[in-house]
Amino acid sequence: MNSSKDLCKMAINALEDKKAEDISIIDISEVSVLADYFLIASGTNRSQIQALCDNVEETLGRAGCPAKQIEGYDSANWILMDFGDIIVHIFDRENRLFYDLERIWRDGKKIDSSEFN
Repeated sequence: MNSSKDLCKMAINALEDKKAEDISIIDISEVSVLADYFLIASGTNRSQIQALCDNVEETLGRAGCPAKQIEGYDSANWILMDFGDIIVHIFDRENRLFYDLERIWRDGKKIDSSEFN
């Protein structure tokens, strides 16, 4: 069984493989029962954003953690992927600025990706 930290690391690697931009990791385990981690990343266009989503879904699925729910895939301006202990948000630049999840979840602890290496 993979820990939420292991799943987070796999998701980060999957995002980096497809050249995601500006990956943020927020530990929300102490401020929410929703999940342990939020991963927030950006893509440059619809095709890349969908490729990021596909790669994360495939990587975590192979690790035995299929997505419970994926929303926003067709429009690809904000894809939300729920894996239980981790939630992955993939945005286009405009919507990432608009929704500003990092500000909304500022009570969580922002984590540097180097902690997952």
